[in-house]
Amino acid sequence: MGAPEILAAAAELSKVLDSIEAVVDPEAKKREIAKLSEEVAAPDLWDNPDNAQKVTTRLSALQSEVDRLATLRGRLEDLEVLVELAVEAEDADSLAEAGQELKSLREQIESLEVRTLLSGEYDDRDAFITIRAEAGGVDAADFASMLLRMYLRWAERHGYPAEVYDTSYAEEAGIKSATFTVKAPFAYGTLSVEQGTHRLVRISPFDNQGRRQTSFAGVEVLPVTEEADHIDIPEADIRVDVFRSSGPGGQSVNTTDSAVRITHLPTGLVVSCQNEKSQLQNKVAAMKVLQARLLERARAEREAELRGLKGDGGNSWGSQMRSYVLHPYQMVKDLRTEHEVGNPEAVFDGDLDGFIDAGIRWRKQSERQ
Repeated sequence: MGAPEILAAAAELSKVLDSIEAVVDPEAKKREIAKLSEEVAAPDLWDNPDNAQKVTTRLSALQSEVDRLATLRGRLEDLEVLVELAVEAEDADSLAEAGQELKSLREQIESLEVRTLLSGEYDDRDAFITIRAEAGGVDAADFASMLLRMYLRWAERHGYPAEVYDTSYAEEAGIKSATFTVKAPFAYGTLSVEQGTHRLVRISPFDNQGRRQTSFAGVEVLPVTEEADHIDIPEADIRVDVFRSSGPGGQSVNTTDSAVRITHLPTGLVVSCQNEKSQLQNKVAAMKVLQARLLERARAEREAELRGLKGDGGNSWGSQMRSYVLHPYQMVKDLRTEHEVGNPEAVFDGDLDGFIDAGIRWRKQSERQ
């Protein structure tokens, strides 16, 4: 790529970054950072640990977002200078370096642009994710455990805290289900496009005849509730059961009845948590998951009512949405966006950004139709 092409592409990226800044409004973010910094400096901040955690997390997220925009803007300006110097010095190596920097900037700015499409009611929340083994027996349970690792690795790659609340282990291998939370800005809006049925095709490692097996796992993504959501759950509407944690664990696991299962009697919803050592802590965590599911239930009912008024037959994007094929060829393909890659191993190791970005763009386009 020659200097004129690199400069023209950099100018286009600058316009994209302008539009991102118009949506993100970094100046407003800086004012909020200044206000939160004053709160963090207050000597009584940690008198209320929950509020302190919320304030410090929000401050860190805002600072990271502002710094990221400033860094990208600075790199774009440096790129133009690098191209000009390369032309003056007739330096082919520096021009090639500029081409590589342009490619890196394009990827990062396009990824950031996707964030501006997250404007749903709960998109900025943390996320609860539940993975369940579906059809396919032991292969489905193993597939569910592969998906759990995939999402935890994705969170780890981005530096997002993730906490597993509950894991139900299958008898032979894998898991029946698992619920975990990802704590990050726009975690729900980002990961909600992962909701649906995932399909795995491979030679089953559990079949002594080496036959090909198709198995399925379901992914549910919910926004973490906040105080303003007004999810009222009377004590009379729930049944709380305690039991001994199951599966692998360290000290205090499998030795006390600390795990908690909550049944919401009016709806039949059941949630459980066995991650914490304390029964009380597990009950608090389980109640958070129950509140999230009731919030999502109410939202789905409102959407169904609106679809009925519009005469819409329903939205099917949350059903079967991605295939992971390991045999007879290697491919992972999103059935909604047509985005595909030929390296399933990288995807299962958390390389999901391409699928997530394509899903967010696809969803926004579907909403406009």
